[in-house]
Amino acid sequence: MLQNIRRSLTDLLGREYTAAVCRARAALTGESETALRALADEAIDFYPEAFAARQESLMGRVGQTLVPPFPNTEDGAPTYSYRAAQHGYAAPLGGLGAFRLGEDGRLYFAGKSEHYQIPLGHDFPGYALIENAKRLGIPNATHNNTRGFITRTLERRLIAAANGLAPDSPALDAVLAKKEPGVLNCVINLETGSLAVEAALKMMLSRFYTIDGAPAQYAGRVPVFVVMADNAGGVTGNYHGTTVLAQTLRGLWPEFYAAAEKEAIYRVVSVPINDAAGFEAALRRYNTGKYKTAGFCHEIILMNYGGIRLNEEYLHTAYRLCRETDTPVLCDEIQSCAWYDGLFLFRKYGLAPDFVSVGKGFPGGTYPASKILTSAAFDSLSQFGALVTNGQEELASLSYLITMEFIGANGPHIEAAGRYYHEAAAALAARFSSVCTGVEGDAHMTALRFATADAAASFCTRMNTEACVDVSAQTYKPNCPPVALTKLPLIVTEAMTDKLLTRMETALTQTAKEVRA
Repeated sequence: MLQNIRRSLTDLLGREYTAAVCRARAALTGESETALRALADEAIDFYPEAFAARQESLMGRVGQTLVPPFPNTEDGAPTYSYRAAQHGYAAPLGGLGAFRLGEDGRLYFAGKSEHYQIPLGHDFPGYALIENAKRLGIPNATHNNTRGFITRTLERRLIAAANGLAPDSPALDAVLAKKEPGVLNCVINLETGSLAVEAALKMMLSRFYTIDGAPAQYAGRVPVFVVMADNAGGVTGNYHGTTVLAQTLRGLWPEFYAAAEKEAIYRVVSVPINDAAGFEAALRRYNTGKYKTAGFCHEIILMNYGGIRLNEEYLHTAYRLCRETDTPVLCDEIQSCAWYDGLFLFRKYGLAPDFVSVGKGFPGGTYPASKILTSAAFDSLSQFGALVTNGQEELASLSYLITMEFIGANGPHIEAAGRYYHEAAAALAARFSSVCTGVEGDAHMTALRFATADAAASFCTRMNTEACVDVSAQTYKPNCPPVALTKLPLIVTEAMTDKLLTRMETALTQTAKEVRA
């Protein structure tokens, strides 16, 4: 059961800081410092009973027309690809928790948490503390050399969580002082997941080509990036963002990559999914002669390749081999972070990566705010080597702290609800074996696997247009099992899940009839 918590800005940030903020605001505006301190001390309900009750009530109204349609023909000025993909009828007029009210006036369930952005739903009550922070005059905009107290506080708390420590643990300072690989103790604040991953790739490359022309550790050898293979042995099984380098890791820009490979600038090598022997063979091959592995880049759940989950034994073997060959590891948690008790999926696996990219879920859809957590052993970039002007935003950092506080108080519910959904979805798939071949993913990130791409597409179309549940069909990659992807908000209860499963069962029944016909 979800637990409500009450917190103030003073609770999250400390009395010394909020008192200083109130003094500053009073000095700037002439407002009463006493009134400002009362605002800093105002405790906010993160999940009040009325909000929780409304979530349960709205779940029973998904698909209904709650307001008149918005009769607007504004098409914007998109590129062709965005225009072709647009579904204006479901664009938001409003949102509350796990629900979105579309421009067609119907109520939609955010079955993918608005593409993994809102673990706590739309308009989460706890984010009211951000408004209080604004009223206290806490500036959002800072820069790299004026990182504010909230951002600095967040950095330490992220490192504490990544190392399984309480924020006030006396062991944290010792962790921050370590220099060896596999100990996460540095944070670079960026804005998008793509830039977070790009920072990690740059640090990997800097051991071959330094940013300032100084001698590199592995100068003269060809850096080899190791990524997850697709089921045909190609490189389309991975996804690590939209920068050019990251896109070449998954087979895009083929002429550009071919030229780089021909000139021995870098190479991309894929390793088979959950095949430890294949992984070992690749690392042995590409750590001899002119080659040197630059890094192993992976997600734990391949949400851009059928929702396939890498198993723990495989990853532990891969990490051991990487450590033996001085191959840094990037665990890309952009899509999985903030969806688990303990915040990080890599911790549940007992892994010790050198880089972890985080974002999407942590700021809860309030700000774009991704980060790369790394080890001091790979701290090789100057300040301008991985830089965005807005990466240090104070209110974005506050949104992280609010999300982390609520998840920290509701770990048992998150674990139980995720397990309930995954197991129930597996049972549902088993009842429709004529169209479903099982499930992939884990917990809230569960994917229904289909026998054919047509069946997956048909199911998702029904869910999106008839059931008003946001679900994605992943059928566009060759050699990838066709799946329907979901990622439920963490505030979904078991009772809400049951209503969702009823809608999924209806769509599967219709899809199965269509297939038989």
